[in-house]
Amino acid sequence: MTALGIALLLAAALAGAPLVAVLMGAAMLGFLAAGIDLAAVPIEVYRIVDTPLLVALPLFTYAGYVLAESNTSQRLVAVVESFFGWLPSGLAIVSFTACALFTALTGASGVTIVALGALLLPALVQAGFGERFSLGLVTSSGSLGLLLAPSVPLILYGVIAQQIDVGASFTIVDLFKAGLLPLLIMLACLMGWTLWAQRGAPVQRTQGVDGARIREALVAARWELPLPVVVLGGIYSGYFAISEAAAVTAVYVTIAQTLLYRDIRLRDLPAVAVRAMVMVGGILLILGVAMAFTNFLVDAEVPQRLFGFMQARIESPIAFLALLNILLLALGALLDIFAALVIMVPLILPVAVGYGIDPVHLGIVFLANMQIGYFTPPVGMNLFIASYRFKKPVLALYAACWPFMVVLLLALLLITYVPWFSLALVR
Repeated sequence: MTALGIALLLAAALAGAPLVAVLMGAAMLGFLAAGIDLAAVPIEVYRIVDTPLLVALPLFTYAGYVLAESNTSQRLVAVVESFFGWLPSGLAIVSFTACALFTALTGASGVTIVALGALLLPALVQAGFGERFSLGLVTSSGSLGLLLAPSVPLILYGVIAQQIDVGASFTIVDLFKAGLLPLLIMLACLMGWTLWAQRGAPVQRTQGVDGARIREALVAARWELPLPVVVLGGIYSGYFAISEAAAVTAVYVTIAQTLLYRDIRLRDLPAVAVRAMVMVGGILLILGVAMAFTNFLVDAEVPQRLFGFMQARIESPIAFLALLNILLLALGALLDIFAALVIMVPLILPVAVGYGIDPVHLGIVFLANMQIGYFTPPVGMNLFIASYRFKKPVLALYAACWPFMVVLLLALLLITYVPWFSLALVR
């Protein structure tokens, strides 16, 4: 790349040019500088289209949009609350669990804040929790669930990493399994801290399990509760391939929400599908162009040079992981998760493998950082979504979220430096 070309790309990026244009320009300049025909760019874009696993992305995204448009959030909260609402600080535990499940199903952190926030925030305040604590809980919990199947970012990391093909091989199911224990660690840390910090909070509604409430909640959610059991059970047992599970999910969710619950009218379904596919189209376009840029990086031996540069200064994998966490937290606060994945994974993965880090473990560490980055000041996306949704100043959200951020950072250290949590169910 010429200095002038790099300067033009930086100027375009700073001026707000779309990410896909910047990546395409970088790939084209790189290939021109290397004397490679520009036909390599459309070839790489087509290569990503030829990946069978990509079928799962639009189907899971569509299912998530349908669930977000329906009343699934209310029914989900009611089910979780019927089981755990009687515990001390039970509504807070309900909030953590419901947000994690809803984010995993919809694949979007901001949707969780918008859909569940209006339901949970007033309920938490009414139950006796302080407004600051409640704001922090809802905002920080909005990104929980990115490690739980069928999280779209988890699938996207797998697609990108498999295209790069370095380190130990793995499947998307391996990634789904790897995310379970780290997510449970994060939830356990948040719940444990909440029970201690809110030990004076009142017990919710009943002094024990209320069988009638449980039955009522289960009956109301009778068409949604089988979904994670059938889909995740089918994936983990090997009965479904990922693409088959995505198809089953899309069909089941459509039938449940339009014909059984009637939350969405059939005539409104095309509009929901269009919004979902616009999102998918953007992801696939960026992904295809990013693969072209990755091919240039590989041809130019950029990852190898980067690894050599870092190895000369950082010998320990522990120090590398510490710097990686700092970098990813900053990226999570600055970039959309999909942009961070397509830009950074091709650069980071070969370097991490050089330090002996398993690609599956790296994926979990990457997404765990992204979860926290969503509400990391000063520009974490969830901070602004929550500020807009709840009509609160962003500075108030900073103050509300920092205790939850500290707790999740401690959980992140466990996930980062004890690979067993990510690999116990996989390797």
